[in-house]
Amino acid sequence: MNEPSSWVLKHAGYVPEGSDVLDLACGSGRHARLFLMSGHYVTALDKNTDALNDLDNHPGAEIILADLEDGSSFPLSNKKFGGIIVTNYLYRALLPLLPELLLPNGVLIYETFMVGNEKFGRPKSPDFLLKPQELLDEYYTRLKVQSYEETTIAEPNPAVVQRICAVNSV
Repeated sequence: MNEPSSWVLKHAGYVPEGSDVLDLACGSGRHARLFLMSGHYVTALDKNTDALNDLDNHPGAEIILADLEDGSSFPLSNKKFGGIIVTNYLYRALLPLLPELLLPNGVLIYETFMVGNEKFGRPKSPDFLLKPQELLDEYYTRLKVQSYEETTIAEPNPAVVQRICAVNSV
């Protein structure tokens, strides 16, 4: 099983204790499991939930099978979360929606690939690579940015990433 992202681990403490957490495009569920172990109720959403079968009967987990890019409405538009975790995923149409899903003092922890990553491998398409300061530009007027960086990482694999941790201070 994949280890949680060091960025998510570093900022997980910002998520209000006991609040509901959304692991968006959760993949194998590494962050869903992290927050479940910390006592949060977790909604794990992905277009393929096969890797989450062991969580089917977990009392704190809700597994949602949904393709976020198929043009249908977002399945959780009427729900609010204390934390939203997004890693290694970019669908720009969702970026403006995320602050609306946060409770007051809720936290967005987002980390994904940016321009420059193509020299290390996938993704290479500009559709899946953030532009410089894209997350900062998207959220700095809507959320209180706690931490932000654009960097090259070595682990778990070399990559160029952009990441932000921001609080809904409304």
